[in-house]
Amino acid sequence: MSPFNDRYGRDVLTNSPHPKRPVSTKEAAEPGLVVEDVQTGFVGAVVEVDKHGVILEDRHGKRRAFPLGPGFWIDGKPVELVRPTAPAAAPGRMVSASGSVAVLDHKARTARESRIYVEGKHDAELVEKVWGHDLRVEGVVVEELGGADDLAAVVADFAPDTGRRLGVMLDHLVAGSKETRLADAVRGGPHAAHVLIVGHPYIDVWQAVRPTVLGLKAWPDVPKGEPWKEGVLARLGWRGETWEAWQHILGKVTTYTDLEPAFLGRVEELIDFVTDPGTT
Repeated sequence: MSPFNDRYGRDVLTNSPHPKRPVSTKEAAEPGLVVEDVQTGFVGAVVEVDKHGVILEDRHGKRRAFPLGPGFWIDGKPVELVRPTAPAAAPGRMVSASGSVAVLDHKARTARESRIYVEGKHDAELVEKVWGHDLRVEGVVVEELGGADDLAAVVADFAPDTGRRLGVMLDHLVAGSKETRLADAVRGGPHAAHVLIVGHPYIDVWQAVRPTVLGLKAWPDVPKGEPWKEGVLARLGWRGETWEAWQHILGKVTTYTDLEPAFLGRVEELIDFVTDPGTT
């Protein structure tokens, strides 16, 4: 599994120079409680707790959903958010798979000129499964890059501009990777102001699915140079083709809580970027 640290079970003070680090204390996610998510820096008040997690709202009215558990700050101290003993019900409200409040009976919106590109089919299917409702409400189309090698040409052909933003999600966007070099080239190009390139640290988007969802303790390590998907199948003893394995994995995903925060935060960031009302 990637060595990237996320907030599931993470000690948020891992890099502290102090030998004694405070331990996260449990805190009930009561409405109105203001917390900061360590992974994304999002600060907001608890507005709802459902069976999947907690929904925070910042001072601008923007809402984001997070799984309950460790990885939050309150007044500079690490806390683990837990479900209140008697959570308040929210009658008449439905929550989408992404944790956002579902918009019922909304009229179809004409697709925006702005787009989100992801590397491949599996990435697109995962985003659709969790954020499909939100994307349709916002009129955002997700398209496949078919790989990152031609990223600069794709961006130039799209010709991003005000009101025509482009958000891109890349796999394995870590220091020294090919994807990072390709992203840096675009970030320094003529369209940089209207393009946002983000990425997750995983070799493949399969790893964005929490292994526990599949009954695994961790994704297996596959040596560099060996095809990753085939290596995973071999080490897990899964038979069949990689597409069959992916359908099994995707079928286990039901809500945002089944995904790693390193992936969740980046998708939310892209949606915010391409739907920014100040650019339309």
